[in-house]
Amino acid sequence: MPLTPDAIADTLDIPADARELRGRWLMKVDPERITAPERGRVVLVTAMTPTPAGEGKTTTVIGLLDALRLRGVRAVGALREPSLGPVFGAKGGAVGGGRARVLPEDSINLHFTGDIHAVTAAHNLLAAMVDNHLFHAEAPRLAPEAVRWGRAMDMNDRALRSIEVGFATKKGPRRKERFDITAASEVMAILCMSRNVEDLRRRLDRIIIGLDAHGKAVTAGDLKAGGPMAVLLLEATRPNLVQTLEGNPVFIHGGPFGNVAQGTSTLMQTQLARRLADVVITEAGFAFDLGGFKFLDLKARAGGFRPAAVVQVVTVRALRFHGGKEDFASADVAAVRAGLDNVLAHVEAMERLGLDPPIIAVNRYPTDSPEELAAVRAALEPKGCRVVEARHFGEGGAGALDLADAVSAHLKAHPEDSPRLRLPYDPSQPVPAKVEAIARTVFGATGVEFTDAARKELAGLEAAGLTSLPVCMAKTHLSISDRAEVRGRPAPYVLKVTGMRVSQGAGFLVALCGSILTMPGLHEHPAAENMDISRGEDGQWRVTGLH
Repeated sequence: MPLTPDAIADTLDIPADARELRGRWLMKVDPERITAPERGRVVLVTAMTPTPAGEGKTTTVIGLLDALRLRGVRAVGALREPSLGPVFGAKGGAVGGGRARVLPEDSINLHFTGDIHAVTAAHNLLAAMVDNHLFHAEAPRLAPEAVRWGRAMDMNDRALRSIEVGFATKKGPRRKERFDITAASEVMAILCMSRNVEDLRRRLDRIIIGLDAHGKAVTAGDLKAGGPMAVLLLEATRPNLVQTLEGNPVFIHGGPFGNVAQGTSTLMQTQLARRLADVVITEAGFAFDLGGFKFLDLKARAGGFRPAAVVQVVTVRALRFHGGKEDFASADVAAVRAGLDNVLAHVEAMERLGLDPPIIAVNRYPTDSPEELAAVRAALEPKGCRVVEARHFGEGGAGALDLADAVSAHLKAHPEDSPRLRLPYDPSQPVPAKVEAIARTVFGATGVEFTDAARKELAGLEAAGLTSLPVCMAKTHLSISDRAEVRGRPAPYVLKVTGMRVSQGAGFLVALCGSILTMPGLHEHPAAENMDISRGEDGQWRVTGLH
């Protein structure tokens, strides 16, 4: 049986007045009632460029946490919340796997504590207030064709990528609109970038919903929408405490997209975890070029901290894939050697940023051959990387003890957190300079090209005085380049920027590189087809087919 939420909270010495039970197995924690200084050191788990199935960052976070706790380290995990879209779509559940997963699985994968639903409701409240504002022609006069705020739902549904609204009344106005998945909502990005409730409230007011007839930005604050949105989000600002299969504490809170947004769990969660533990293990979406860098550039910059160590997850199957092997389930040393160029590209990007070489966690599969693993060591150890094989999927924390020891050794040898970290730009620089600095330093591009459409949108941002913000790069997660079909390390290329957006509430600009879907579709046979409910021998109803 799992431990009770109170027993998990006891492992972190969380005071009783900060605990808020949500049923038998879930608990929210009120950060405002915990005033200890932020002392915990952050270990960032990132990855090589993944296959479409992913390479196991979440599983590695959990396995590393369990292993550190076995070694007596006061550690805690900090993860993102699963979105219902991927859960019912291609990936299924998102709580780790095998012996390295978090509980209660069904609750976390489904409605959890309602945080994502609160984000959906807040997003759609603003959308309703926008249309109500248009209907009554209130001041400031919002131009219907210049409304930028759509609607959101936490589900994959390609039919809603483009819709028309306003047909319910003769007055209208009728206009084109869209649905985004909730993970792509700026409200989700705001929840995850806010330092506290007051900060969240201010950021909500700054959301730009569209333009007036004179081209001036109209905000959620202009519509008096920030307050009621905050009402819906208040409970969602409190991080959720759950546990691993081995009874160790994990916070799960927030879940923005890793391409159009920052792809990391909430800043409030990380701050809370640092007050309660000596080591905080967290992950960022996709590979280092997307989630890993954004963790440094957006979240850590906003939170005023740096990672103490970086763990890069590598799988032999992904090395085969990036080495050109289509059937990446069978051994192929030549493909692995070729695919290692992808890992090296990420390692070299970290080096250009001033980070220490990452600890390489080889997430072991039974089909990995000794020759392939030897090729990994031969390529990465000369770069200063510590290469560790990890078997946490099958063995739990015991299978990640070598990884835990490597992380602990790094923390001991480096008492100061990433002192040489150099972010590649200053937010006050012109936008093209910021984008090019990221493209060259992180993606290894030779330069940047803005399309005419992107230049037009950039000119609008410049005219509105909205360019002095960090930049969030939105591109494919399947390649270091801006083209999903390019595997391994891209040949010399120029990054193409196709559009510019501003998420003023979240506090960053978005540079679009290629076509980015903010409302995914379901596959021909989605994971949902395998799910159902059934009554067990004890008479209790259970969910089947979710994992």
